[in-house]
Amino acid sequence: MPIYASDDRYNDDVHYMGGALKAIDLIDYELYMVAGNALPPVPAVFGPGWREQWERRVDDAEPWLLRWIEEQIDGPYWRHGSVRPDYDRIICPTMIVAGWADGYTNIVFRGFDALSCPKRVILGPWGHGSTATALPGPHIDLVPELIRWFRRWLAGEENRVDEEPPIAVFARRSTLPAPDRAEMRGEWRSEATWPPERLSEQVLQPEGEDIDTIHVRGDVGQKAWISCAGKLPWGLPDDQRIDDALSLTYDWEPLTSDLDVMGHPRVRLIVTSPAPVAYVSAKLCDVFPDGTSALAGRGVLNLTHRGGHEAPVALEPGVPTEVEIELEATSWIFEPGHRVRLSLAGADWPNIWPPPSGAPLQIDRASVELVLPVLDGPSPLPGPVLPPTTGKDTHAPESDDEQPPTVWRLEEDQLGHESRCVTGSGSNYEAPFGARVEERYEGTTGVSRDDPALAWARGRTVYRITWPEADVRTEATLELRSDAEAYHVVITLIAEELGPEPGETAFYRERRFERSLKRRLA
Repeated sequence: MPIYASDDRYNDDVHYMGGALKAIDLIDYELYMVAGNALPPVPAVFGPGWREQWERRVDDAEPWLLRWIEEQIDGPYWRHGSVRPDYDRIICPTMIVAGWADGYTNIVFRGFDALSCPKRVILGPWGHGSTATALPGPHIDLVPELIRWFRRWLAGEENRVDEEPPIAVFARRSTLPAPDRAEMRGEWRSEATWPPERLSEQVLQPEGEDIDTIHVRGDVGQKAWISCAGKLPWGLPDDQRIDDALSLTYDWEPLTSDLDVMGHPRVRLIVTSPAPVAYVSAKLCDVFPDGTSALAGRGVLNLTHRGGHEAPVALEPGVPTEVEIELEATSWIFEPGHRVRLSLAGADWPNIWPPPSGAPLQIDRASVELVLPVLDGPSPLPGPVLPPTTGKDTHAPESDDEQPPTVWRLEEDQLGHESRCVTGSGSNYEAPFGARVEERYEGTTGVSRDDPALAWARGRTVYRITWPEADVRTEATLELRSDAEAYHVVITLIAEELGPEPGETAFYRERRFERSLKRRLA
């Protein structure tokens, strides 16, 4: 029962996307796992010797991020933790749960198509969180569906879940964007197979035969935020017009009927780069009659990975190169009166780390093709009936009424010629074994508007757990900056047991990790 899962740890996780290093994820999961891995065992569970075990954990700690940046291309390290492409290893009945606003959606269609075992999919609008509460809705109570699946295949209960249409998918419909949107417009559908027989490709091409230019700026992409929405501040895309204005865009005529897109859109083009390394970000946008631009799909490619992620090849400067970019899986119904927009840029920051060069890219307009997977008409099957939710996640810890503020802020340093994204969040709650837990997360990513190679990320995570037996605290900080040649990383870790008096510590350990890692065609 993979829920919000990846089948490809290299390209569909928090590490890399299209052969480019993820950026804002650096101040989230990668950093808080440094502090999390250094926490002690629960004294009441581990028993005597828990402090000695804690010391061993801290002394043995090695931030995962250092290895991740060393492994900049796909290979055995990433395949070890990936199902793709060897899906035939899975023979047990499998039900995949995913959300369109999550970063772990690509597994759904390719996984369903590749699996030969009994299989089922529930694909809703949600971000990376409980289907009962995660933005955006509509929401469902997933637990009864889990129980039905397990009872059928583990207990032999004849509940007919294996006789229902195997795919339940929420088809998103044109919805005005907002970072904290509560609910998407759309409808639930049932599908018998993937791909459905009524799915075909529709190719859109811009008119004209000019050579167009992408003026590369490292800070384009701010309004798309990240590819994995979750609990705020890891929210949903906003109006794309600001990023569109800094990108190369192609618009088509207003639609006269629904355009029902579901699957993986693709973009084909011929690009000429004056530099050996360049990125292309492709965004599929829904332009409303009032000009609002909603993000309907996205993809990015480090062009040195155009032949695959295992053996990147530098671009030959000045030579036109054919490229195909597969966008992430999406569903979006463009409504009458709306326009389809293809937005091309040389960066997708802060979702991914900016490229090492700001040299402009030339696009042969006549070569541009937007390939859309389009459904012809509604599903012939009745829609699924899924359990409604109470609107509360009954499995989440009880939180205090007063919580730390949530911060999601975009900053423009005019005199410093720099753009920054600032985040902050935290929570206080009671946990098992008499624990009182405090979590704090804060971080900032920045990039020069003059030179995308000059980018940085700084973050800090603090955990404090107060048990009846002890009061412990871990803190991890990150300082990562880049130039055109390398990533320079400094990570610090502090673990301490606080004494009864302010400023007193019964145990204290501090570690520092510092590396400079060469950019390998990235």
